[in-house]
Amino acid sequence: MSQPRTTTGAPAGPPGDGGATPATVASGVESFGYKQELKRTLGFGDLLVYGLVFMVPIAPFGIFGGVFQASGGMVALAYAIGMLAMAFTAASYSQMSRAFPMAGSVYTYAGRGIARPVGFLAGWMVLLDYLLIPGLLYLISGFAMTSILPGIPVWAWIVGFVLLNTVVNYFGIEFTARVTKVVLVAELIVLAIFLVVGIAALAGGEGGGWDLSPIYNSDTFSLELVFGAVSIAVLSFLGFDAISTLAEENRDSVRSLGKSMIAALVLAGTLFIVQTWVAALLVPEPDTLITEGDAAGTAFYDAAGVAGGEWLATLTAVATAIAWGFANSLVAQAATSRLLFAMARDRQLPGFLATVHPVRRVPVNATFLVAAISLALGYYMSTRDDGITLLSTLVNFGALSAFLLLHVSVVVHYIGRLRSRNWWLHLVVPVVGFAILAYVVYNAQVAAQELGFVWFAVGLVLLTFLLATGRRPELRTEEKL
Repeated sequence: MSQPRTTTGAPAGPPGDGGATPATVASGVESFGYKQELKRTLGFGDLLVYGLVFMVPIAPFGIFGGVFQASGGMVALAYAIGMLAMAFTAASYSQMSRAFPMAGSVYTYAGRGIARPVGFLAGWMVLLDYLLIPGLLYLISGFAMTSILPGIPVWAWIVGFVLLNTVVNYFGIEFTARVTKVVLVAELIVLAIFLVVGIAALAGGEGGGWDLSPIYNSDTFSLELVFGAVSIAVLSFLGFDAISTLAEENRDSVRSLGKSMIAALVLAGTLFIVQTWVAALLVPEPDTLITEGDAAGTAFYDAAGVAGGEWLATLTAVATAIAWGFANSLVAQAATSRLLFAMARDRQLPGFLATVHPVRRVPVNATFLVAAISLALGYYMSTRDDGITLLSTLVNFGALSAFLLLHVSVVVHYIGRLRSRNWWLHLVVPVVGFAILAYVVYNAQVAAQELGFVWFAVGLVLLTFLLATGRRPELRTEEKL
């Protein structure tokens, strides 16, 4: 006898059971009306590595100067608050990934947890993050390499990285996972070298010496200032959520998704705080950096130069280029293609994006489209003086807006629909997470807010068009098989 079903299509369980019974876990996407097309090969370790590579353990290298300026030098505090905000979001992701173990990330969770049109809008907002972030990564890596080899233009590096990553992603998620493990080890080695040399330099009297100014400075502190910096710093944390896009390639229990997200967030966040603290104390002219900013994007490399000389500055710049332009953008392209695949499968995007390669078992058309968008976007933004800043703020606005809907979906699905009595995980955590993120968005740059709301308005128009033409968002259930 079939089980009674909720309106989302998930098997109904006892209140507070997490929204997924063992049957749901065992049957995977088939219990929601989909065919298992992607290849299940990833375990907890693979997912953890994927999240860490996406976040990039050395992510602050590339945006350190911007966060330092925005925070009035309290860059470590900005990262600490960012990790706290993302911890609440990771907990909500964990709960929703258990309820709906399939690709699509927040698009799936909001659509099934709240309502189908809301899911479309959530997917539309997170697309602002997912579609733009590969281009941003290629842009940062291009500038980093050009700072070392000025004879090669930024656009040439962008083309090279896009082609390389597209080939790797085409050969399948297993190959991608193997490559990212190697790159992750290399990043950690570079970070360890910087920390050892940097701490030794501080102990030897270099820089400003040891103090608490990177975590708190009474001369410049204000909540608005710090949260404005957090709106930039959270770029480094984006990636733990991308683990959820690999739900249909996860071979373990659905709990592995949530555990890997939280583990990746905590590990990366700790590394972010430590490395930015050390770098903040080594910045050669901190007051100038705060007043004039870091237009060339070399603040972290300058700090590394104070600690170890030109060789360490070059090493950190090269590591940034490889980490952002290859490893991070590699997994970003994979995650974005999975989101496009999930939305196309539900007829919310053109159907050709749902095509899966018969041998490689990857969403091949979506992968090629992401490559094309990244190439065009990276090239265009390389011609603008504010390209990195503009893309960073837009990426963050899209992600944080989608995260807000994620928190709402937890409350609606678990408390409203399943009558859960787990008040901490299903009410307190999402409400607090929502409040923190809302305050971060409120203090974000005006340009990001304006362009972000324009994107949202376009999404509303598109949703209205879909509804008017009879293409109402549909999420399958087992009964439709």
